[in-house]
Amino acid sequence: MKKEIITFEKIKNSTAIKEYILAANDALRVKGYTEHGLRHCSYVAKTAYNILHELGYDKRMCELAAIAGWTHDIGNCVNRKHHGIIAADMMFTLLNEMGMPHKEIALVIGALGNHEDDIGVAISPVAAALIIADKSDSHRSRVRKYAYDLNDIHDRTNLSIKENVVTVDKNESRIRQMISMDDSGSVLEYLQIYLQRVLLTERAAKFLGCHFELMINGVVINQRRKAVDCSVQEGEKKVSED
Repeated sequence: MKKEIITFEKIKNSTAIKEYILAANDALRVKGYTEHGLRHCSYVAKTAYNILHELGYDKRMCELAAIAGWTHDIGNCVNRKHHGIIAADMMFTLLNEMGMPHKEIALVIGALGNHEDDIGVAISPVAAALIIADKSDSHRSRVRKYAYDLNDIHDRTNLSIKENVVTVDKNESRIRQMISMDDSGSVLEYLQIYLQRVLLTERAAKFLGCHFELMINGVVINQRRKAVDCSVQEGEKKVSED
């Protein structure tokens, strides 16, 4: 089969892929998870594209990140466990049938197979952008309107988030997630459920040559201080004692 450029629009307009996304979202609804449907996939696709675009990657690499973002959760229609690897397997078949070049397929499925919290590793710019975009999507719009439970920490935390924006500053080599949270939630509870994702996001940003900042209500939560040179301190102490 002749290989061709498979655009994001073609992926987005694919009836088969859309049905898998909807089925995955329905399966997670039954299991009590927040929204993982078209809204989430659209957010992740757009954010992943923008991250690489702002960092100066070529248009095609950005588009592959968007394709990965749109399709990353389809494996949930099979099972939540290892859904990224399942999604990679599904998309290999679909993209190969569409005629996407093998090198591009490898970038997409590698990203899909590496975006889960417990096994995720940024192995490429596409994978890194997908991780950051996916893990940053916490917002009240993800809570299912007719099934939310204020006793559930995930629903309670997401409902408290009024605004969530990811920005990229290439000059400062910084990727920042800015969250505005009301007093119905707490930073402590946010970190309780999202800490592993924050750490994964930090590693993904580092792969892209950036540092990641998580800012909640105007305060940088994961601010890193420079290491203190203990040997210098000891030397100064001895001089002062003399």
